[in-house]
Amino acid sequence: MTELTLDLALRIALALVLGVLIGFERQLRSRTAGLRTNALVSLGAALFVIMGAFSFDGPGADPTRVAAQIVSGIGFLGAGVIMKQGASISGLNTAATLWASAAIGALAGGGMILVAIGGTAAVVFSNLLLRPIGRLLDRNVRAGSREPVATEYVFVVRSATDAEVSVRSQIVTALQRPEFTMHALEATDLSGDEVELTARITAFERSDAALEAAIADVVPVPEVTSVRWYATELRGED
Repeated sequence: MTELTLDLALRIALALVLGVLIGFERQLRSRTAGLRTNALVSLGAALFVIMGAFSFDGPGADPTRVAAQIVSGIGFLGAGVIMKQGASISGLNTAATLWASAAIGALAGGGMILVAIGGTAAVVFSNLLLRPIGRLLDRNVRAGSREPVATEYVFVVRSATDAEVSVRSQIVTALQRPEFTMHALEATDLSGDEVELTARITAFERSDAALEAAIADVVPVPEVTSVRWYATELRGED
């Protein structure tokens, strides 16, 4: 086995290992792009760099042309993990991590071993240590200066089965407020001639008072036996 072959094998193996290290943290957090995805992105970038550097020769050959397309090409893969739900956007950090994994692979494929290792450490550091710092800063921001946070509400009402239609109508009427957008109203039959109606709504800005006002319109209905709700802020964190 020639020295060049050993060198290229080392680059490929390093790109794979560094991609695994980056993807490990993503996998622990159950993100869309985890261990395998980051490993393959890093490995693929390294292979493209190696192909561009060693597969073309001649006066018109440009070994950087293939590598340059990694930067733009990885954007299509990153766009696939970005999700928008109402006013909330999630997946941006995962997409950025994929982009960084491609850069790490390109460095490894180009033979810049120490830079690739240092870059991997920086990416892992960013995802692990900057996350709690970001949360701390969010908590310390004054309430008056915060942007509105989109919120999903789940509103659950139990009632007698024979009153399902009237209670359903009362729920819809109560939730017809400018603050809310209703996405679903589901019915589940329970034992004891009861039915559970679950309404899922979102608000551009959290407004518990408006939901409590809606609940006040439903509670007096005689057939209603219980009412509960919970909220989830859609901050788009990933």
